[in-house]
Amino acid sequence: MTRVLAVDDTRALRNMLADCLERAGHEVVVASDGQEALEQLRAHHPDIVITDLNMPRMNGLEFIAAARADPAGREVPMLLLTTETAQSLKDRAREVKATGWLAKPFDPDQILSLVDQLA
Repeated sequence: MTRVLAVDDTRALRNMLADCLERAGHEVVVASDGQEALEQLRAHHPDIVITDLNMPRMNGLEFIAAARADPAGREVPMLLLTTETAQSLKDRAREVKATGWLAKPFDPDQILSLVDQLA
């Protein structure tokens, strides 16, 4: 079973993502922002992280940068799930070593396929 950390400040999206992953047999840990996600990363050691970009306290790019500096997150695949499309943000995502970039609204089949491939 794959443990997925799902991070989004929008409860409805977090729930949809968790529901999609749980129905496919994955264990899901959730967080509502990057700060909480760092705590969950350290506590639960997920196999993969799917995170929103725009969040309060700590955004997705800041979270990934912090996670990559932490032994708990150094090797974990991390996908950004966002409505943003700016090339500068995608470049920054590469700099912080994000594994991939997904567009909202998400395609459940694409998410499940990536989780299976990467985790």
